[in-house]
Amino acid sequence: MLVIAGHFKVPADRRKAFVEAHADLIRRARAYPGCLDLSISEDPFDPSRVNLMELWESEAILEAWRKISNPPKTDIQFEGGNVQKHHISHSGPPF
Repeated sequence: MLVIAGHFKVPADRRKAFVEAHADLIRRARAYPGCLDLSISEDPFDPSRVNLMELWESEAILEAWRKISNPPKTDIQFEGGNVQKHHISHSGPPF
């Protein structure tokens, strides 16, 4: 299992447009076999921060998705952030 999680920065006045531009990609990814979850969302405290969380069954599924994902073309540039891919060998209930 893979988790891709973190955040990145975009210009605060373009953040809403950036997140909304990804709505169709999120819908399609969540319907893709092997995508367990995907979220691109506005941070409630930092007006330039976008939070990213993806959960995939395997690296192979993620790579197959990336080949056909057709992400939106925006002219919005990243201004920093930190997103990492984590390989998970075990998961369980949080409580």
